[in-house]
Amino acid sequence: ESKETWNSFLQKLKKRGLQGLLMITSDAHEGIQDAVSKVFPEVPWQRCQFHFARNISGKSPKKYQAGIRAELQEMWNCETIEDARKKRDEIIADYRDVAEATMSCLDEGFESAMTVMALPKNLRRYFRTSNHIERLNKELKRRSSVIGIFPNENSLMRLMGSVLLERNDVVSSKKAIFSPATYAKMIKSKTVAELKELAEEQQKLRAA
Repeated sequence: ESKETWNSFLQKLKKRGLQGLLMITSDAHEGIQDAVSKVFPEVPWQRCQFHFARNISGKSPKKYQAGIRAELQEMWNCETIEDARKKRDEIIADYRDVAEATMSCLDEGFESAMTVMALPKNLRRYFRTSNHIERLNKELKRRSSVIGIFPNENSLMRLMGSVLLERNDVVSSKKAIFSPATYAKMIKSKTVAELKELAEEQQKLRAA
């Protein structure tokens, strides 16, 4: 989980041909953020809203946690970034006196958790959290735990490969998130330029 490990991992993916990324979603692990900024500096980072909400709630006094979670959900679902910022300010005003550390956490991490607002509305819910990969990782761990100890690396890779192929078949049979036509339309829209601008802003903040 070190910066070096994550940089090496993303560099390998890039060398294998990974390109055309528009946004990278993950939790706020410093190693991941560092690797994204160095290997894909032109790609904006989206902080996983699920993990962020959990961090915020964890800093809250217990009696306010349910209310804050509900307020955050309304904020995530706002139509525009302006509406989301207004909702953020309302939450901070409501809870600052009783949960100062919590509201500081919300304020500091808000912008990086709202990168997804640059996407068309119908795509936001698919990319605002890393829950998809989290569920996949849990399935990989569940299947590997049954074996316990593998005789060698190749045996581990064969099992994990088979699980991923099974998962790919399941996902391929479901309704697509967007069609080639809608993707092409998005690429030609202002979305791509807005995402690049966000990446530039994030790079400046990291350098500051």
